[in-house]
Amino acid sequence: MSTWEAIWLGLVQGLTEFFPVSSSGHLVIFRSLLGIEAGGGLLFEIAVHVATLLAIAIYYRTKILGLATGVLSGRADALHYAGMLAVGSLPAVVVGLTGREFVARQFQNPVVTGVALLATGAILWSTRSTARRAQGGANEIRWRVALLVGFGQALALLPGISRSGTTVAVALALGLAPVAAAEFSFLLGIIAISGAAVLALPELAAADHAQLVHLAYGGLAALLAGLVAIWAFVRMLEGGYFYLFAGYAWLVGGLFLLWVMGGS
Repeated sequence: MSTWEAIWLGLVQGLTEFFPVSSSGHLVIFRSLLGIEAGGGLLFEIAVHVATLLAIAIYYRTKILGLATGVLSGRADALHYAGMLAVGSLPAVVVGLTGREFVARQFQNPVVTGVALLATGAILWSTRSTARRAQGGANEIRWRVALLVGFGQALALLPGISRSGTTVAVALALGLAPVAAAEFSFLLGIIAISGAAVLALPELAAADHAQLVHLAYGGLAALLAGLVAIWAFVRMLEGGYFYLFAGYAWLVGGLFLLWVMGGS
């Protein structure tokens, strides 16, 4: 992987992380189409995800600071929200600890990405009705909602399944208001991505200088693109255009499957 390829993949990650089209799936697609070597594989994937984590932290800095101070001061609403984030993180933690090698192998199988994108399209299309019902819905996260959203996040560890799309779709289906659903989804992502980064520390310590340079450039590109994309995502969710991404996911997934099978 060259420096420019790392930057390009970082931009793809940043722009697609917050749109419900699967950033990991797009990384697999662009690597396959452009013939880019994995160049660190799951390590690079985690590095650019950490960069978009920083974008979440910047965008939701007021909420995060308020939550942190509330927890430290023992405020009931902050403790409840933090507890819901912990509950929602459990499924991804279990899958990350027990199935990490399996998940990593799926990034080497383009067919998995294509099929998963088709599934993402179906998930997004389901919000056509649930998003309307959720307008004016609940803002408080309940235990059942947090856990089921967490299962959606665990499923999205597979390339091609959108994390933001799946978690927000589940939250909307359960009656959570759109803005509250987006907020919980993105804050939940901070925990999941942080956990993946911790698991990758041994690989990071063993990385050579060239790999570290690629990680740095790719991460910076993902951070800058992510700041733009997260703002656009929230505006589109408020406007009720979420389900329109289904057509994009179906188109990209279908064309990619045709390309993969035609070349095999």
